[in-house]
Amino acid sequence: MKQDSTRNAAYTVDCEDYVHVVKFNPFDSGDACSLIAYGGNNYVVVGTCRFQEEDAEVEGMQYKTLRTFQHGIRVDAIAWSPETRLDALPPLIRFCTAASDRKLRLFTSDLQEKNECKTFNGHSDYINDLVFAPKEGQEVASVSDDHTCRVWDLEGNEKAHFVLRSPGMSVCWHPEEAFKLMVAEKNGTIRFYDLITHQAILSLECEQMPLMSADWCLKNTFKIGAVAGRDWLIWDITRSSYPQDKRPVHVDRARIFRWSQVNENLFATTGYPGKATSQLLIHHLGHPQPILTGTAAVGSGLTWHRTLPLCAVGGDHKIFFWVTEM
Repeated sequence: MKQDSTRNAAYTVDCEDYVHVVKFNPFDSGDACSLIAYGGNNYVVVGTCRFQEEDAEVEGMQYKTLRTFQHGIRVDAIAWSPETRLDALPPLIRFCTAASDRKLRLFTSDLQEKNECKTFNGHSDYINDLVFAPKEGQEVASVSDDHTCRVWDLEGNEKAHFVLRSPGMSVCWHPEEAFKLMVAEKNGTIRFYDLITHQAILSLECEQMPLMSADWCLKNTFKIGAVAGRDWLIWDITRSSYPQDKRPVHVDRARIFRWSQVNENLFATTGYPGKATSQLLIHHLGHPQPILTGTAAVGSGLTWHRTLPLCAVGGDHKIFFWVTEM
């Protein structure tokens, strides 16, 4: 494994607009290609990707746009539904977005005539993150600067409402236990809620602020990662409510933390967008230094491929893709 290798992206895709957010579909859609969605200033594009790392017949990377969805306002976050299927007849594409007008929008399409968009109203401030229930996909959870986490059904009805002590920055759903939700707050507290009793069942403290992003490791659900201030932090929830490991990595501030979908020791962090070049760092828990440093002209968003050690970041009229070793 090469240490501290600064490198350009392995692949790029040209886009018609600044990419504010990019998201691989984390669920199996029944197709050999991976679905990816990205959001610009007033639309969402859904496309498919195939990489030479998974298919020897592909040279580099193949990308194809499936559909552009008009959004009318800047897209700030995207969540995929597990109900999305490319192998169904007709296909079903379903995702939800958060936008700067404090609304959620649920898009459902068969990539032909049927294109629905439902709007969910309720948050009174900026929405920072959202996620679908991973098993059935019949609910969406969202967190906001309005100090709430809300759970919605697909008609936009509010099913649960948790009052937070500071802005909600990240929300994750337990992949197996459908009634456990993780909410990370800007004040450095991460709480786990039981959706049946509507009670908090566990909390973690990072003892520093501002917490900007947290993620639940799907390969090992005892592991939680986050970025706060300049540091990344990692908890083993079976051991302590305080981080077992932390390290300063970004000179100014860290912005996003995302676990790899394929390796419980692999994760990525990004620095703050708005610098001349924004840093993507890929870390491995067995290595003291980042195993890959990627620079992109003003990056935003961060997402991992479902089956490859490959992640993507949005940028100015581009999506950048980096591949690392396991």
